[in-house]
Amino acid sequence: MTQSADPAPETASPYPRFPMRRTCPFSEPPEYAGLRADEPVSRAELKVNGKPTWLVTRHEHVRQVLGDPRVSSNLKRPGYPHQFHISEEMLAHVRLMLLSMDPPDHTAQRRMLIPEFTARRVKEMRPRIQEIVDERIDAMLASDGPVDLVTALALPVPSLTICELLGVPYEDHPQFEAWSAAMMNHDLSPEEYGASVQALDAYLDKLVTLKETEPGDDLISRFLDKNRTEQVADHVDVVTMARMMLVGGHETTANMIALGVLALLEHPDRLAELRSDPALLPNAVEELLRVFSISDSGTARVAVEDIEVGGVTIRAGEGILALNNAADHDEAVFPDPGTLDLRRREARSHLAFGYGIHQCMGANLARAELEIVYGTLLRRVPGLRLAVAPEELRFKDDAMVYGVHELPVTW
Repeated sequence: MTQSADPAPETASPYPRFPMRRTCPFSEPPEYAGLRADEPVSRAELKVNGKPTWLVTRHEHVRQVLGDPRVSSNLKRPGYPHQFHISEEMLAHVRLMLLSMDPPDHTAQRRMLIPEFTARRVKEMRPRIQEIVDERIDAMLASDGPVDLVTALALPVPSLTICELLGVPYEDHPQFEAWSAAMMNHDLSPEEYGASVQALDAYLDKLVTLKETEPGDDLISRFLDKNRTEQVADHVDVVTMARMMLVGGHETTANMIALGVLALLEHPDRLAELRSDPALLPNAVEELLRVFSISDSGTARVAVEDIEVGGVTIRAGEGILALNNAADHDEAVFPDPGTLDLRRREARSHLAFGYGIHQCMGANLARAELEIVYGTLLRRVPGLRLAVAPEELRFKDDAMVYGVHELPVTW
């Protein structure tokens, strides 16, 4: 027998508010375990606008939702669970980016981009990523410490890497990093959020316009060249695509670099284990991705038909948050999920990169960056340690992508 959604309440909501906060950076919000056990498909109220949405918390159900063609990623559809303050007027003028597209538009654009992120292409990029990491660590060590690992290493490595891939001048990074950080903040007003998007789009509009007549050896130029034949995107689509890749290409990996280093420093036995057996590094990266699952609610969807998930009927037009952090702590898939286990056999079953047709295209690149950063730090800075007490660290509880604001370290 299935359940059905109640209509949205007219008075105070009886539902818990989302997002829920992590009380420990290495774990999930404490409410998730109870939801998985007792109500794995449940209702919640979005903090940003008070609207109800469905929360899906078990691994099998999250995979089901993300692989179901009866759910949409289109953020302009009624019922989509927006997690930012966005006005109806702004929404009407939004140009969908790849992550918010459904087939066939999504299929056509993604097909043109996939060759840029294959395992073979990323393997070719690894020597340059290693150079970037070594240069940043050289500069870090020359300062004698302490330094903020976020600004010294975690942010510059993926930012410079994605800039070179896209053909974006890295000297402009203070501007676009500030716009990107603002766009990740749940608590911005519609005006502030819109201003950040418009500023970044204006910057990228000029860049794409230049590459239309003066192409370079970069992803945007290659996409424009293919598009002359394929015609799957117009100029504004390319600007929107560039925004998605620039923001997504540095924001997520930068946060994972800092959090992964913190996790290893706070688990010295795991750090020693990794130092003694560097072959563990690829699996260690997967386990760190699982533990943090930093883009927990980035897998927002809206049902376009009635669907049944875990015995619950989700009606057409109702929003869904398929929570990958909850899924990645599901005891049915990951025994003792709160333990950081660098040898965990199931680690690669995590959903930190999503699942289905919208699974992160940049997963191979992110894995390479994380492996190179962690491995080089272990080798070159053996005395690395926190320069402040752990309780002094500030975490990004107000952001779409979880992370730490600063990570002061010394050696």
